[in-house]
Amino acid sequence: MPTYNKLIRDRIPEIIEKSGKRYRIEMLDTPTYEKELQVKLKEELEELIQAETTKERVEEMADLLEVVYALAHLDGVDPSEIERVREGKQQERGGFEERIFLLDVEDK
Repeated sequence: MPTYNKLIRDRIPEIIEKSGKRYRIEMLDTPTYEKELQVKLKEELEELIQAETTKERVEEMADLLEVVYALAHLDGVDPSEIERVREGKQQERGGFEERIFLLDVEDK
């Protein structure tokens, strides 16, 4: 029996069960859940970095957002609030569309 010891999506046990396999799970307390979400965030980011096609990147971006939304939910933050803050930062500081790469800044 393979050992995973990782946070999984809510419907994975149902999917495993439908395949005829047995599994063991446990429910995490809030501090452990938050820690495991952070682990999952790093995992999903690495998968996004490793993705080679647009389709793979979109899949990994969606996974990454799902983890971000779960972290936000822990703090009582709605995804629309994240988008509002993102838009505000874009208005104030810009986005990344122009591909500007800062080389250095001279101190006075």
